[in-house]
Amino acid sequence: MGAQTLSDRALNRALLSRQLLLDRGDHSAIDAVRLLVGMQGQAPLAPYVGLWSRLRDYRPEALAEALEQRRLVRATLMRGTVHLVTADDALVMRPLTEAAIARGFRMGFSKRLPAEQAEEVTALGRELLSEAPLTRSELRAHFRERWPDRDADAMAYAVSYLLPTVQPTPRGVWGQPQGQARLALMDSWIGQPLQADPSIDDVVLRYLGAFGPASVGDVQAWSGLTGLREVLDRLAPQLIVFVSERGEALYDLPDAPRPDAGIPVPPRFLPEYDNVLFSHRDRARIIDTTGRIPLPPGNGARAGTFLLDGMFRGTWGVEGESLRIVPFAALDDASVSALLEEGRLLAAFLGVTTATVDDD
Repeated sequence: MGAQTLSDRALNRALLSRQLLLDRGDHSAIDAVRLLVGMQGQAPLAPYVGLWSRLRDYRPEALAEALEQRRLVRATLMRGTVHLVTADDALVMRPLTEAAIARGFRMGFSKRLPAEQAEEVTALGRELLSEAPLTRSELRAHFRERWPDRDADAMAYAVSYLLPTVQPTPRGVWGQPQGQARLALMDSWIGQPLQADPSIDDVVLRYLGAFGPASVGDVQAWSGLTGLREVLDRLAPQLIVFVSERGEALYDLPDAPRPDAGIPVPPRFLPEYDNVLFSHRDRARIIDTTGRIPLPPGNGARAGTFLLDGMFRGTWGVEGESLRIVPFAALDDASVSALLEEGRLLAAFLGVTTATVDDD
């Protein structure tokens, strides 16, 4: 018998269920971040909104405390972007993503900083960060003094890409001034060495648990890694295989939730660049519009996107004392009412007084 075909709508419900967006979960902040295999964290406060939409009885202080206790960290990992992960996952994921992060640096900076110079720079960078966390501006000043004829900006970025670092607190702590991002050596900040031989198989299985069913290309799009087909081939005997509407093989854990495609979904508000929108090569399961996913400047928790019937349908942002909800297209009265109900709850969480829906 051939593999069962799963519609985009069925894949949508599976994804939302595993992402705690179908029903909010009762997890702790740490356990939720672990379950999700990390959350996008370029905007340092964005994960607070992401967890608000996913958890019941959620307190932002719980996430802040976990960061201050160094049980959660923000580090450059998957796709060469900053993610919020558990400390244990950082020690696993950094070695696995090292080559992809270095490749991303070379693509952007190889002409500005040759490989032999990058080695000197990272050696000095490690020495400097072993004394204290530093911003890129502070690193640039050190490098400019040492090598005045070299590209100081490229050298500072070499440290943030090529050395395993975290962005230490107070950045990322709810209620604290965010300031410039500083860099600290990952092993020193966490107090443990990076994993010497981490298992890519385990990480792929966890990805499927959080984002599946998924193709080889989907796993690679989420992680930034290449050559994962042989990993899925190796894992195939313990997986179940489906087919997408476009005929692509989708791998999944046999016992993972795959809810009925017709199950209703409440509106959900996401921070900018939530991983649920970015973790598949084929995004048709959650994006069927040409509307761009915004990445506004700022610290996060003031703007983002929303899902309606499980799909990307518009943006939101705090303007003064109001949370303004902007759909891509006109909505029926029931959808507007549901969005306002959820939007008022988010407004209260963010400390503003009202929520409105643009009806143009």
